[in-house]
Amino acid sequence: MIYLGTELTEFILLGFRTSPDVQIFLFLFFLLIYMVIVVGNISMIIVIKIDSRLHTPMYFFLRNLSYLDLCYSTVIAPKTLATFLSTDKKISYNGCATQFFFFALCVGTEGFLLAVMAYDRFSAICSPFLYTVHMSQQACIRLVFGSYICGGINSMVQTGFTFSLRFCGENRLDHFFCDVPALIKISCADTSVNEIVLYILSALIIITTTTVIVVSYAYILSTVLKIPSTHGRGKTFSTCSSHITVVSLFYGTVFFMYAQPGAISSPQKSKIIAVFYTFIIPMLNPLIYSLRNREVKHAVKRILLRKLSFH
Repeated sequence: MIYLGTELTEFILLGFRTSPDVQIFLFLFFLLIYMVIVVGNISMIIVIKIDSRLHTPMYFFLRNLSYLDLCYSTVIAPKTLATFLSTDKKISYNGCATQFFFFALCVGTEGFLLAVMAYDRFSAICSPFLYTVHMSQQACIRLVFGSYICGGINSMVQTGFTFSLRFCGENRLDHFFCDVPALIKISCADTSVNEIVLYILSALIIITTTTVIVVSYAYILSTVLKIPSTHGRGKTFSTCSSHITVVSLFYGTVFFMYAQPGAISSPQKSKIIAVFYTFIIPMLNPLIYSLRNREVKHAVKRILLRKLSFH
């Protein structure tokens, strides 16, 4: 254990404490998931970039969602994979702070971006004649930029409060990456303020973004129910089904992880939930949007046929 005066200069990520054989299995399992994350999200970004028919606000936001999923899983995955195979599970103090900052930035931004995507669907379905005005290129860029600003403020506050704590004795983090609950647990200072800040920020983000999402979908549902034909209702609402699935997965895990006190006192529970939103959700998002979205599937087919025709 290395000290700087009375302060630690490094942490040890305990990760998943299992036998060496299970560690190898977990390494292969998480490596496979990470490869699917990289391939899936990069493919989604490329497809949206190449196919001009997908150059619409909805797919502009979806491309940014893929960027975020790729980024925050990449912030976590390499170090996690390395700890499975190495006996050296150390991460420097600055490395830990940097990892948490970018993770919190990406996750916070994704929450706001999902709210923006709900507003986009509201504008498209409830105000179709004003859609191009409400969702102009400049407006879309501002909405994405605003999401990053909000995510950045959350990240700076969380990182500032968490890493202003004193860590003087215990340096073993019972987690596979640097996250607030695990860091609070090993601090030798009074953490009550930090826990309050964690809950308040999480609650603010969840309440504000879910309010936008719920209100948007309430108006969407009201509009869809006014459509006389069953086929028309199904076709209109199908454009929202992928987003609803992604929102449910994301907010469900974030709520259970950060917006309730039990998360900090239950490290095993925290690790299981963290696996879900750091690996599983970034893997599922491109699959959900590609398998359940007719336009994306058609775009993939067009790109493949174009490449085959060249040969």
